[in-house]
Amino acid sequence: MKMRLPFIPTVIVALAVAAMVALGVWQLQRKAEKEALIAIYSANIGKPAIAFPELPPVRDAEMFRKSSVNCLEVIGWQSGSGRDTQGKPGIQFIAECKTGAEGPGALVAFGITDRPDFKPSWKGGVIQGTIVLEPNRYSFLERMIGVIPTPLPMLIADSAPEGMRPVAQPDPKDVTNNHLSYAVQWFFFAAAALVIYLLALRRRQSGR
Repeated sequence: MKMRLPFIPTVIVALAVAAMVALGVWQLQRKAEKEALIAIYSANIGKPAIAFPELPPVRDAEMFRKSSVNCLEVIGWQSGSGRDTQGKPGIQFIAECKTGAEGPGALVAFGITDRPDFKPSWKGGVIQGTIVLEPNRYSFLERMIGVIPTPLPMLIADSAPEGMRPVAQPDPKDVTNNHLSYAVQWFFFAAAALVIYLLALRRRQSGR
């Protein structure tokens, strides 16, 4: 007996499978783009130092480049999790620096400590380091439904003041590139949906 396909359910399943396959292909494209971006970042490490970017967004050609900041005054401190150059976790302190009479200033990740009550005593000066983006402090839900500000540039200092450990230097290899796993998931979902639908049709036909 020839199997008859119900029109509306078949169309719905076909559209869903096509959408999941398209998302998988898109993730593969994103994988290639991210690999090219990581290659640019890796090449930037060996290039000469540049001026610290004053305003976001930070261009790809500026990421992971050496630079320096003249911190005229520390107007505040941020703290969060981080790692030192030996890979040991701790509390990372980020200085909010004033760099002129007007302007956005600069962020400098200055050091790691294990003491929650630690209060940095650094007051400012010229500091050298590597250009990255400020830490992402937004949740997945906030990134999905909210308007997230463009990340500010931040300098990872090469050295740390007394009483603190130097922050681990950024590595382009640490840039997240999990698009292949996402692509595999979407292709799996598409295949699973198709198999489940075919089994449902077979059971429906057997029942008849």
